Amino acid sequence: MQRKISNHISYKEATNSNTARRYGINNFPDSNQLEAMILVAEKIFEPVRVHFKKRIRVNSFFRINRLNRILKGSSKSQHVKGEAIDVDGLDGLTNKQIFDYIRENLDFDQLIWEFGTNEEPDWVHFSYKKNGTNRKQVLKAFRKYGKTRYKVI
Repeated sequence: MQRKISNHISYKEATNSNTARRYGINNFPDSNQLEAMILVAEKIFEPVRVHFKKRIRVNSFFRINRLNRILKGSSKSQHVKGEAIDVDGLDGLTNKQIFDYIRENLDFDQLIWEFGTNEEPDWVHFSYKKNGTNRKQVLKAFRKYGKTRYKVI
């Protein structure tokens, strides 16, 4: 039997990384990270999935520190803690619909409109803290001079 993070996310999907395979990195969470992964899936991913009744692609979930550095992720990335997921809508579900639903209906730490246009993000990043207060921080990612920047929206 395959381990599951939630009803709609397998352990394999949550830890999948082509880059990790290419570099020979075992991208496996410890027990604290796994608890955080289960929590963010329970508090955000599953409510969105159940509400829309459509598939959602997990683009990036857990990243071990070494993998995060190779991907040039933030040193404060919640992906490393197992607290963040990047997703894309499928089957006619737009990323904007996912973003708006989370913003209007769910508790979260960060919700990021990742690049894209003013009408549609390229993907949606959301996080949920295992410990402490969730900030309900809503951001839009954009590039300036080749660097990723964020503005509060």
